[in-house]
Amino acid sequence: MVEDKPIRAADGEQGELFPDASLPDELVGYRGPAACQIAGITYRQLDYWARTQLVAPSIRTAHGSGSQRLYSFKDILVLKIVKRLLDTGVSLQNIRVAVEHLRARGVRDLARVTLFSDGTTVYECTSPEEIVDLLQGGQGVFGIAVSGAMQEISGTIHEFPAERADGGVVEHVVSDELSERRRARRTG
Repeated sequence: MVEDKPIRAADGEQGELFPDASLPDELVGYRGPAACQIAGITYRQLDYWARTQLVAPSIRTAHGSGSQRLYSFKDILVLKIVKRLLDTGVSLQNIRVAVEHLRARGVRDLARVTLFSDGTTVYECTSPEEIVDLLQGGQGVFGIAVSGAMQEISGTIHEFPAERADGGVVEHVVSDELSERRRARRTG
């Protein structure tokens, strides 16, 4: 059960995770194989989670043989969080509850969330005080900072082919020096 608490700004809160509009456009998506690599899951997991509506692609679903699902940045973030929760032993039933709660939030709101679990229940904390209260109660065993997962994804997502749902051209964001070096090494 994920506790529903409103997102609120706290004193000393970190600034926005994507202040420079580097967050991909809502119409920009990634096909299944790229989503798997970015989130660190298998294609079999991706397919099962899409068919059971755990994490369905929000940009484009598959419509028969040969069609391609298209996953948004937020979808890939949720895939990564699901993978981490599974790796720590949380049941799929409890993960479903957590995912439903995360879906209701915008990407920028998710950056302020830390998920904690005792292995059975998933708790959402949005402030340092909530984290301390949870840990003092002896409930939290591990935590997942959603902003950390977002940073991991945003660091690698630009290396994968993207496409727009409306058929337009995907504009590539100017990448950092490390990404440029990796690209140069791959292309020779």
